[in-house]
Amino acid sequence: MFNPSLKRQGEHGFSLLLVVFSVTAFWHSYAISGFTGLSTAGVFPMLASATMVVAAVCILWQNLRQPPEIHPDGVESRGFFNTVLPLRLVIVVLLITGYVFAMPILGFLLASAIFLFLSFSYLWRKSLTISILITLVSVVSVYLIFRKLFQVVLPNGTLFQGWF
Repeated sequence: MFNPSLKRQGEHGFSLLLVVFSVTAFWHSYAISGFTGLSTAGVFPMLASATMVVAAVCILWQNLRQPPEIHPDGVESRGFFNTVLPLRLVIVVLLITGYVFAMPILGFLLASAIFLFLSFSYLWRKSLTISILITLVSVVSVYLIFRKLFQVVLPNGTLFQGWF
């Protein structure tokens, strides 16, 4: 069970990233007009980013002081990548990346059908027939609504150019 008083994997790194991001935001807001006056364009961004810096440093300090999360069997919690970046998330990101690269080649409809089928099959883990049926209903619905009703031109792709 999650205990908010215990530190989980990745919190040090994330807290440090918050500090770096906040300081960078403050630096960029300072570059707008500096400390030249209270009515200059950079005052509000500097106040907001300074608040972010203070909050990020407080979060980092609090995380450094917390004990690590321990499982009931006495060992420390799962590793960073198992906690923050599980295999299921990595596979979905790879599917999305493949979809983005496949769309210009295969076209919107075919790439979307393949992406949806693989996503439904992997994430939902129902029968292949149900995954195919839901994929077909989804792609046909998108085609009818966007292409026919709203007359949006959907990308064809370079592989089958001139076929349709």
